[in-house]
Amino acid sequence: MGKLITIWNFIRRYKYLITIGIFSVIIGFLDENSLYRRFRYAHEIQLLKEEIQKYRTDYQNSTQRLKELTSNPEAIEQIAREKYLMKKPNEDIYVFEDNQ
Repeated sequence: MGKLITIWNFIRRYKYLITIGIFSVIIGFLDENSLYRRFRYAHEIQLLKEEIQKYRTDYQNSTQRLKELTSNPEAIEQIAREKYLMKKPNEDIYVFEDNQ
């Protein structure tokens, strides 16, 4: 019975501190809208925004390259030579590889 009285006196003496501690744990970690989840979601939103920005720049570069290809026949020839190793009948092609 002595231990129960000691525990009860401890709880009675520090009831506000215990209440604040329990409240902090619930709000910080256990709640559906906890601070931990909010920080995790904010980080995920930041990563998604960076990914959206990357895709926007890729889209702009691709659109610019497409406009160049539709308006400039020399650009089509350059791609055919570089990417598909096509050549004119009287040319030789040399391919250099980097061995790193």
